[in-house]
Amino acid sequence: MATAPGRGAVGIIRVSGQGLEPLVLALCGQTLKPRQATYLRFLDPTGQPIDQGLAIFFPAPHSFTGEDVLELQAHGGPVVLQLLLARCLAAAAAPCPDQPGPLLPRLRLAQPGEFSQRAFLNDKIDLAQAEAIADLIDASTEAAARSASRSLAGEFSREIGTLLEALIHLRMLVEATLDFPEEEIDFLQKADAQGQLTKLQTSVQTVLVRARQGALLREGITVVIAGQPNAGKSSLLNALAGAELAIVTPIAGTTRDKVQQTIQIEGVPVHVVDTAGLRDSDDEVEKIGIARAWNAIAEADAVLFLHDMTRMNAPEYIAEESMVTRLIVQKVPESVPVLDVWNKADAAPAAVPGAGLALSAKTGAGLDALRHRLLELAGWQAAPDGVYMARERHLQALHRVQDHLKQAATLLQQQAQALDLLAEELRLAQNALGEITGQFSAEDLLGVIFSKFCIGK
Repeated sequence: MATAPGRGAVGIIRVSGQGLEPLVLALCGQTLKPRQATYLRFLDPTGQPIDQGLAIFFPAPHSFTGEDVLELQAHGGPVVLQLLLARCLAAAAAPCPDQPGPLLPRLRLAQPGEFSQRAFLNDKIDLAQAEAIADLIDASTEAAARSASRSLAGEFSREIGTLLEALIHLRMLVEATLDFPEEEIDFLQKADAQGQLTKLQTSVQTVLVRARQGALLREGITVVIAGQPNAGKSSLLNALAGAELAIVTPIAGTTRDKVQQTIQIEGVPVHVVDTAGLRDSDDEVEKIGIARAWNAIAEADAVLFLHDMTRMNAPEYIAEESMVTRLIVQKVPESVPVLDVWNKADAAPAAVPGAGLALSAKTGAGLDALRHRLLELAGWQAAPDGVYMARERHLQALHRVQDHLKQAATLLQQQAQALDLLAEELRLAQNALGEITGQFSAEDLLGVIFSKFCIGK
């Protein structure tokens, strides 16, 4: 079943395999013109109609999977679709008694992502494009959907293909120098191998920057709001989300557990987490909430340390603030940025200490500046129209390519003394690039990738 479970106007049953013509005849009672929609009745084994709708037959290799594909578009009731699915499986179990000719193909239910996996294995799409299908379905913002669509159209793959061509050409020069050491021609010098390698490193860096932006569009950034009780953390979450998600009262310790909401800033998903106020407490429930707050802070991509401007000169508040600041410094990794945000600027206008940001969650003043600062913390720097979707594994592969090319550049300086090692570094760089599009992929990697797809894709 290629459509989501539940009731709908239209539901789709999709079949892919070899030699589906007998199945078409059994289900539809007639042959179908390739790639043309035919309105007809879907028949049960006795010839009685189950439903009526559109049937489309895509003979191999001109289909999404590269195999014969039959698509039945019926009314979207769950019972109707289950009857059609059962009819397909039953028809495939044995030849239809009143239909002489070849035996019907054996069918089984598809695994998650199996249609896309077959398309990849039959060279209809590469691995980056296959992943883009899932990313397009899961896109949480318009910018993410457009970027996934560009990856599905092959923009990211073409970038990788261009890098591969340049890398293969450079490998050819090194291999020629290794194979013909007695020749007077210096292939590497004549073809400016050093210049080619430098240009290749620059190109890889450019692709990596754009891929980081694509990964950011896909994954987003997790921002945790931390601070003392009554600093306005829940009010800030509500203001950023534009909805009353968290309970707000003047009573300290109102928030006992973390509350999360995903917003988007210029198309980038931002997962904002409100946490319990950080303080010493004898309340067992509040202690659990504070422990969960510290866990959330430790896993954040960025932390908003919220301060209360109306209490900034109160001795007791200052003492508590110093304690919380020390703990944040101890528990937050150095790689995670911490932004000091001073709330309640409407009630106590004053100069903000250091490089902090003043705002009012009540009036909304300063929220736009905070949103832009969050994008800076996330590393967002590219316009959405120029970004293609990417994943963490793509970034890791590109980083490995960078490392191998860096080693190759060092070895190239040594010329003949290190040509074998230079050739090996270039080979490893090519393998890392090939992993992105699936030219070099372990079977277990494919299993992990396609298992995360929905059924029918």
